[in-house]
Amino acid sequence: MDKMVNVYLFGKRYQVPESLTIMKAMEYAGYQLVRGCGCRNGFCGACATIYRIHGQQELKTCLACQTKVEEGMYVATLPFFPLVKQIYDIEKIKPTEQIMMQLYPEIYSCIGCNACTKSCTQGLNVMQYIAYAQRGEYEKCAEESFDCVMCGVCSARCPAGISHPQVGVLARRLTGKYIAPESKHLLDRVAEIENGDYKALIEALMQKPLSELKELYNNREIEK
Repeated sequence: MDKMVNVYLFGKRYQVPESLTIMKAMEYAGYQLVRGCGCRNGFCGACATIYRIHGQQELKTCLACQTKVEEGMYVATLPFFPLVKQIYDIEKIKPTEQIMMQLYPEIYSCIGCNACTKSCTQGLNVMQYIAYAQRGEYEKCAEESFDCVMCGVCSARCPAGISHPQVGVLARRLTGKYIAPESKHLLDRVAEIENGDYKALIEALMQKPLSELKELYNNREIEK
């Protein structure tokens, strides 16, 4: 049997197995997570969490789905953090340095405190990709921000009010639309889908029981 540890969820102490993630520990303690988080019928990045270990001063950030509980862990989940989301038509904007100044001018107020990088739940070099965005190096920004799950913890910690995840999204869209080389096999596959070549296959999959779908997924051929 797993060793039990003491954790504090929303101010109340619970004893939970040490092998559990924070999210599973919450469910073990009786909390019902029915929506919001990606692995609970929502979107990835929604389980942004802050915690502190008893006797330590450092306030840490993480995603509850991928972080195991520790003895003396005090946990508080973060509500949705509002990010500035500018509206634009990707067909009408171009990958110029001016477009970032126009849509997200706050990135030029960055004071270099690196709080965004230190708090990133994915371990990304957030301040670096913002620096790339400032210089109009969108391909580098897209690569550096690629694994962002939009949890918003970096923005919650930013004194300049930068919406880092949205800046990364814009850089990736500009890169995909204007900078990255055209992918012929992708265009061919999109054309096949639009022609209905996979309609029968998709309909057949929709009729299969969940157990069979799981079996097909777990034993699928993965391109290397």
